[in-house]
Amino acid sequence: MKQTVIQNFEQRYHAPAALCCFAPGRVNLIGEHTDYNGGHVFPFALDLGIYCCTNQRQDKTMRFYSANFAEAGIIETSLDALKLSGDWSDYPVGVILALKASGYELPHGADFYYHGNLPDGAGLSSSAAIEVLTTTVLKELFALPVSPQQIALISQEAENRFIGLNCGIMDQFTSAMGKRDHAILLDTDTLEYAYAPLPSDKIATIIVNTGVKHALASSAYNDRRKECEAALKALKAPTLCSLSPDEFEQKKRLITDEICRKRAKHTIYENQRVLDMVEALKKGDYATCGELMKRSHLSLRDDYEVSCEELDFLAKTAWDIEGVYGARMTGGGFGGCTVNLVDRDRTEAFIQVIRTAYRDRFGVTPEVYQVQAGDGARRL
Repeated sequence: MKQTVIQNFEQRYHAPAALCCFAPGRVNLIGEHTDYNGGHVFPFALDLGIYCCTNQRQDKTMRFYSANFAEAGIIETSLDALKLSGDWSDYPVGVILALKASGYELPHGADFYYHGNLPDGAGLSSSAAIEVLTTTVLKELFALPVSPQQIALISQEAENRFIGLNCGIMDQFTSAMGKRDHAILLDTDTLEYAYAPLPSDKIATIIVNTGVKHALASSAYNDRRKECEAALKALKAPTLCSLSPDEFEQKKRLITDEICRKRAKHTIYENQRVLDMVEALKKGDYATCGELMKRSHLSLRDDYEVSCEELDFLAKTAWDIEGVYGARMTGGGFGGCTVNLVDRDRTEAFIQVIRTAYRDRFGVTPEVYQVQAGDGARRL
């Protein structure tokens, strides 16, 4: 892929590529919608992601091209007059604006060529990957003194401030800080983290894509955050996830709005499920891991209300397939994918059954990806 992207850069821009970088997408095993509520998450970086080749220019022009959005052609702007255009290039432009807001000045423009093997809109954080990738490319190209954690924070700022999606830190942190064969237990309140080895010799992680694309910035995602903020104000706690489930049960009457109470319930119980799953995984208790994933999905469906018919069908079907330890929706919701932990000896049977069942129900065959935990963003 690296050589292909280099060749395509040179054909597109008629100039040699100075460097090539990669940033992965992510899948979250458990801990959904906790990252902007001061809670824990348990994601890992994928071996799928986005590649970018680049080279400096002598002027202030920034040119962006993506093979995944080829119909848009080369999109051009200037460092002296950066502007958002309402298309995919808003993500790299947002990163440049976030860097400028953090005090980093770029001396010259650059040409960028992106090519990813992440499905767009599938909840595997293609947007975070392109943000982290762009920040990494600019760090390498202009020798910016930014650490991997700072790359994650700058990328999150780009999404929050300039894209308009009030997301938490999980996606960008995972893309920047991933470690091969490990998941990350991340405390999003303090950014303390620990790597947890995944039993990849025994369990396969399989992603099933509903094909239903979400547009979180224009969906109910930001509404959920506002509802959580209203619940937090009523509870008078530092963060929602600073409360245990028992403490929530004692104080939940303070939240007079039923919808906000449901949002808080999901968040607080989900935070505990993350901690419980990490412990179960350490013990090799995969049955408990599966039960926690099931509870997570049901809570996302009923209390947080971010699932959809297709996600519910995939999860429910997987729960009844032999060799499946756990299954749940992953990502922001309103479409996207399920993540499934499957006995490695049963993977082919699982894929065949889930594809057939989904095709019979919805008339389309879902894309399926067997993924590994990979390293975070890096220069290749």
